[in-house]
Amino acid sequence: MTKVLLLAWLSVPLLLTATFVSPANAAAAPRPNVLFIVVDDLRPELGCYGNALIQTPNLDRLAADGMRFEHCYAQVPVCGASRGSVLTGLPPTRSRFMDAVVNVDKEAPDVVTLPQHFKNQGYTTVGIGKIFHLVADSPQSWSEPAWRPNSLPKDDWRNYLNPSNVALAQKNNLNGPAFERADVPDNAYYDGWFADRAIAKLKTLKAEQKPFFLALGFLKPHLPFNAPAKYWDLYPTNKIPLAINPFHAPGVPAAAFHQWEELRAYLGIPQKGPLSEETARNLVHGYYAAASYTDALVGKVLAELDRLGLRQSTIVVLWGDNGFLLGEHGMWTKHCNFEEALRVPLLISAPGLPVGKKSDSLVQLLDLYPTLCELCRLPPPAPFAGVSLVPVLKQASEKLHPVIFSRYHDGDSVRTERFRYTEWVGKDGRVVTRMLYDHQHDSAENQNLADQPESAATVSELSALLKSYRESLR
Repeated sequence: MTKVLLLAWLSVPLLLTATFVSPANAAAAPRPNVLFIVVDDLRPELGCYGNALIQTPNLDRLAADGMRFEHCYAQVPVCGASRGSVLTGLPPTRSRFMDAVVNVDKEAPDVVTLPQHFKNQGYTTVGIGKIFHLVADSPQSWSEPAWRPNSLPKDDWRNYLNPSNVALAQKNNLNGPAFERADVPDNAYYDGWFADRAIAKLKTLKAEQKPFFLALGFLKPHLPFNAPAKYWDLYPTNKIPLAINPFHAPGVPAAAFHQWEELRAYLGIPQKGPLSEETARNLVHGYYAAASYTDALVGKVLAELDRLGLRQSTIVVLWGDNGFLLGEHGMWTKHCNFEEALRVPLLISAPGLPVGKKSDSLVQLLDLYPTLCELCRLPPPAPFAGVSLVPVLKQASEKLHPVIFSRYHDGDSVRTERFRYTEWVGKDGRVVTRMLYDHQHDSAENQNLADQPESAATVSELSALLKSYRESLR
């Protein structure tokens, strides 16, 4: 299997430019607009992904208007690094795109970013909210300065509104409680500001009569899980589900786990040990409320797109920058190589393409750059690490990737249709420890098969793939 998978993986980049329209043909028709929506820490916890409790009607409608990708993966399970990878088309390495705070201008200084490429091709490019991790990063990407409130003096992205929480945060290095239920309108929090600004900008962009690339980044459901009260009220607390595997399964290497320091920085969260059931339920409740809040804001922006008559000329892409653990494996947040930290939602609605479809193909966030280039008939600025998803958008049964690679610090992970295999490699290049999960029988990743004799051949094959992949990044 190794040779087959490796040859298939190595051949993928050779297909990158095969389906692009020639410049002469591209000039014959107006290029579509792009509404590029990224949501922080959004896992596939949506109605359209099979969660019958969560209320996300607007994202569900977006999925019905295009394609839902069931198996899309981030290359790195942390926001700044993931965004840096997506926006440059470059995979993370041990010296690039590793952590939350990423500066693309320093880590990939010579790369033409996704919005920059669109600007160079005549698009008006606008960034609202959290796109790059740092608002001032890659200013050459935008036709006007990127905008979000935390670029203003004294503003803080945690954005508490209840006076008591504001006071607590000021005493705790800006980390107040891990969630907030505030009786406020949608535009009281920063994400509401982002939506309002995007709605106003759409009117301006339509008047300009030029193709546009509008990137819109929502903060929630990133911690703290702050949302208007009406979204909390959607969910009876006693109906909130908890993780079915809130434990460290035996046989899993210690390297696979972390102490979820990101959550422990908030008030009300113990510095050591597990959470009480009440605290865990409140956190999941807050995550659901924040996800429904973001869903409502996306709906308002899409409604304005419809009202302005722009929907039929605009590609809409919505993606989560990384997954998120809600107690699975006894952990919270991301920063690990488990499925929940790496699997993300991806919804694409494009004029003229089939609607109401889902794809089970393995895809990755690195595929967004070449996909948008092809959909908008733009020549690629350079060879991509990803591939265009247009064949899948046209025919949902198409398969593009035999495997998907992801990583976090010293852990490298490969996902096939059946397995997830992860290994941690020391500075000398030798494998320190590993884990293997069979998703055909263990989708929750509770039984590490890496040391089972019957798994030896699979481990050898997947380890060889990871070795080849690491060497390709040097």
